[in-house]
Amino acid sequence: MNLTLEAIRISRGEWSVSAQAIFEEGVHLVSGKVGSGKSTLALVMAGLLRTDSGSVLPRGISSRMVSFQFPEYHLTGSTVDEECSSWGVDPEKVISSVKLGEKRNLPPLSLSRGELKRLHLACILSKKYDLLILDEPFSSLDCREKERVSREISSHGSGITVILSHEQAIFPRVDFIWEIRNGTLMCLGSQPSTLPKWHLAPEIIKNLIAAGKVPLNIAPGDLLEAASRT
Repeated sequence: MNLTLEAIRISRGEWSVSAQAIFEEGVHLVSGKVGSGKSTLALVMAGLLRTDSGSVLPRGISSRMVSFQFPEYHLTGSTVDEECSSWGVDPEKVISSVKLGEKRNLPPLSLSRGELKRLHLACILSKKYDLLILDEPFSSLDCREKERVSREISSHGSGITVILSHEQAIFPRVDFIWEIRNGTLMCLGSQPSTLPKWHLAPEIIKNLIAAGKVPLNIAPGDLLEAASRT
């Protein structure tokens, strides 16, 4: 199972993003600055945006899901309960997991942005997909929720998970790191040898590497383990 971006390019005036990439099974982190093209690549990988050139070639992928930064884009239910049902998941289980039991009969748009994001991600992560694309999944979440969502992503199972984010604090364990540099998507490689090549790595990771304590991965537990080495 893999998703190939075969010499794709998308241009908007003087701005462009291009990629020659193969996403295999595992968790992939695509990092890039704001405006670098992460959301554009998410649309392309999800089959929702045509490229100006090149091809998107899914192999062995029979189910896919994309989550965008703003959860409002995905709403179809008139209540929190109905929103869960629209995803084909158990409302009782999902609502309980995000502690929204008292708000289950309210309109989803009455929730705060953070609550709505929690609900949206809980619905998505309750199911399995061959290809799961998460565009800025940590936006609007506090640190505790970022850690919880990261743990869920890390344990989500088989398939291809692509996280596109400029997050600089809390991550799940990932298998591969990618970076958009000067409009081009680059594969930096797998863990942990890729970390010294990660230009946009959080300062804590850069400081650990400078101290000769390269983390085995980028989740909070991995960083804590590296920092505690003597």
